[in-house]
Amino acid sequence: MSALAERTGSINLGQGFPDEDGPIEVLDAAAAALHAGANQYAPLPGVPALRAAIVEHQRARYGLEHDPDTEVQVTFGATEAIAAALLGLCDPGDEVIALDPVYDSYAAGVALAGARLRRVPLRPPAWRFEAAELQAAVSDRTRLVLLNSPHNPTGRVLDRAELEAVAAVCREHDLIAVTDEVYEHLVYEGEHVPLATLPGMAERTLTVSSIGKTFSVTGWKVGWVCGPAELVAAVRGAKQFMTFAGGTPLQHAAAEALAIAEAHGTRLAAELAAKRDRLCTGIERAGFEVLRPAGTYFVNVDVGEDAVAFCHELPERAGVVGIPTSVFSDDPERVRTLVRFAFCKREEVIDEAARRLAGLR
Repeated sequence: MSALAERTGSINLGQGFPDEDGPIEVLDAAAAALHAGANQYAPLPGVPALRAAIVEHQRARYGLEHDPDTEVQVTFGATEAIAAALLGLCDPGDEVIALDPVYDSYAAGVALAGARLRRVPLRPPAWRFEAAELQAAVSDRTRLVLLNSPHNPTGRVLDRAELEAVAAVCREHDLIAVTDEVYEHLVYEGEHVPLATLPGMAERTLTVSSIGKTFSVTGWKVGWVCGPAELVAAVRGAKQFMTFAGGTPLQHAAAEALAIAEAHGTRLAAELAAKRDRLCTGIERAGFEVLRPAGTYFVNVDVGEDAVAFCHELPERAGVVGIPTSVFSDDPERVRTLVRFAFCKREEVIDEAARRLAGLR
């Protein structure tokens, strides 16, 4: 056993969090805000400087225009933004469409709203959906489409044709779209295109993102939602009675971070692309088939057997932790042999994990 293995025990490639902190200037900004007295409640919509920074980020990167007072809401991470959108916009009995596999908080948020989740399958290995199946998922109770791209857990970045298919359904049936874009800066192939930039979509789309993934500060839980004032007001009304407002010094630091998001995001994406390739190559050498992702920091691996049993035994057999992709799906047979691993780890950790996995074969 290597020295790293002795120090670390099982290597956690299951949970999607980096094992290194974000930029020192961002951490220093948080400490400075704390010592400057930014320790009480933030305004319910969020710290003004952060709302202004979000508006500038959306304008500079995507050409989207928002009013910082009425069209932006800061939240405790993207998870709260999505939950508040579902609670604020859905009535009991409404239906929500999402792509399956589905990030686990979506189903919980839909259930809390008393709504029903309708799933449209993404099929491996390409992780594409059929426009006809999306159209067939719409009923007279459909309220909104909950879209995630870049997509967790598959790592897929939806292309313009797929996004246009989603937009066409939303326009035809007068649906709201809620888009989870937390991995917007972590794209290695293709292009991240916000659904709100497509014709007829800005007026019906709530765009959700956060600072956690782009700046490797997932524990800060600083997120936001932006879009039409009436939709943001619905989110704000729900959030008010969930957490009201907080994380004030971190909101101030997030505002400073967004000023360098483009440059930092480009650097981080390059680093993560190299780590993706490093882990994928190591896993392929270990004899497993890899479904190489275009974005996020997750890779799916075909282990050739039941992934639930494989992952249950993996820590003892190899000292590595992974997550069976089937836990994100209501059709587990479709992804029965797939395991999701995270590659947002240090290079020596990735190399050690690949070495341990090779020992299985």
